Amino acid sequence: MIKLTRPSWNQNILLAITTVIASCSIATAAKADTVDAHCDVYPKGSDRVTSSGRCTFSQRQGGVGIQLQNGIRYDLSPVGDQPGNYLDQNGRAAYRQSGLGDKGQIYRLDAESIFVYWDTSAYKNQSSQLPPSRPVTKRFANLTASQDSRINVRSGPSVNFSAPNYGVTGDRVEVMSCVQDQDTDSGLNWCNITFVQSKATGWVRSDFIVFSDGGE
Repeated sequence: MIKLTRPSWNQNILLAITTVIASCSIATAAKADTVDAHCDVYPKGSDRVTSSGRCTFSQRQGGVGIQLQNGIRYDLSPVGDQPGNYLDQNGRAAYRQSGLGDKGQIYRLDAESIFVYWDTSAYKNQSSQLPPSRPVTKRFANLTASQDSRINVRSGPSVNFSAPNYGVTGDRVEVMSCVQDQDTDSGLNWCNITFVQSKATGWVRSDFIVFSDGGE
């Protein structure tokens, strides 16, 4: 006959503590670590960004999520035994590359590269809400400046934002929307544009934009 023994009081306490620790570990593992960041997206083989601005970066159980301010999201799932190897949301290979040190991380995808920077100081003086957008039916326009001058195309509607792209006089653009300039009381606007040829996007002040009808 097998004699059953009841767990001692100490054993019961130990079992309870172990259960609590395991529950806490599961809860911690399920919580994603999300931070604000700045992201630049480059098409494969190109040195001109197609998207630049605020983003969020998250990690959970080895997976990586990158959410751009234009609504595009990248989800990378770890694969294999080597850290830094992933599959994107479409099942295509991606990997993390060094090169930014403690300033950020680089992710190489099938058709583009994403540079994630931890420094968001450029946004500190910017409201989380942009000024009310002035409705603009998508209109084509040209950039204009003094001869041979480069026109800064910024990642946000202010001179405090970085200028990862530039244009020149005569560049054809499509104006998506405009907001009031908050840097000065000049009465100018900042307009969100897309270059017709390169498809690069960004913000240009309205005094560098000439619409077909001469309006701003």
